[in-house]
Amino acid sequence: MSENSSNALKIFEKAPSLEALSLDVTPVSLPKIGPDDCLIQVCSAGINMSDVKATLGQMPHAVWPRTPGRDYAGIVLDGPADLVGKEVWGSGGELGISRDGTHSRLLVVQASSVRQKPSTVSMAEAGAIGVPFITAYEGLRRVGQWASCENILILGANGRVGQAVAQLAAARGLQIFGVERTSEAFRGKAVAPVEMIDASSQNISGYVRDRTGGKGVDIVFNTVGSPYFVEGHLAMAKGAAQVFISTFERSVPFDIFTFFRGQHSFYGVDTLALNTQACAEILDDLHSGFEDGALSPFPVLPENIYTLDNAAEAYRTVYRGSGERLVIQP
Repeated sequence: MSENSSNALKIFEKAPSLEALSLDVTPVSLPKIGPDDCLIQVCSAGINMSDVKATLGQMPHAVWPRTPGRDYAGIVLDGPADLVGKEVWGSGGELGISRDGTHSRLLVVQASSVRQKPSTVSMAEAGAIGVPFITAYEGLRRVGQWASCENILILGANGRVGQAVAQLAAARGLQIFGVERTSEAFRGKAVAPVEMIDASSQNISGYVRDRTGGKGVDIVFNTVGSPYFVEGHLAMAKGAAQVFISTFERSVPFDIFTFFRGQHSFYGVDTLALNTQACAEILDDLHSGFEDGALSPFPVLPENIYTLDNAAEAYRTVYRGSGERLVIQP
């Protein structure tokens, strides 16, 4: 690598399978920045499921070739004087999908989307916060009923988004129910208890209604989709909302009578539609929670930090369902 280039992951075509996934470490020319841009040295970049799916051709609007990666934390090397040298973080639905992303030593983004990371969060942790917390925040924002909500049911509570939802809900004082396929304790951090339900041995909606005096929950945050759709619907209180971010099966049995008699609302969230500027505005709202301890970053263990050279191994680990947050340090 010369002094006029830097390394980045490059994908040139759809991988035929997870095992055949190839992530080339490629020298790229040092990017030129415009007057409204920042050049960022990436110090940590989270690996999201969407990053892996894009390499497998499961994101129809993804371009080729490109550098993957949506989340980052790093140091501003060049740009507006008030940002140069600052430790920053960010994310974007276009990064790594419709333009080169964050799994690179250097990244160029608009200066208006650059935000200083919380001082209480390490660089490795800051690079791992993005997509899960942004997804959780956007789903709850879309519901828009915080003032009147008492409780929430999180389907898939031990996933990264589920853990982020629990933290945000706990910070607002909601009673929290979480669901997993088997008997599991809540694996995340939250400033309030998360009452876990074992879907293999307990009736989800019956349990929730019993614990809420028959009322049901005000919000169902469904991170899994079809497997829990019916039980999530039956657990909803009158006027409740259910948020969807993913699914296994695209079609589900839908009881229209229960829907309109319950005065229910459904919200779909796709954070790929949120660009770096929209994500920056969400990070603005999350910043104080990390600073004052109401929110906690995902732990990033040393064994879950990868380089560009062994990124393919990290991608496979994420796709196979790692319970930990993995990052790349370019």
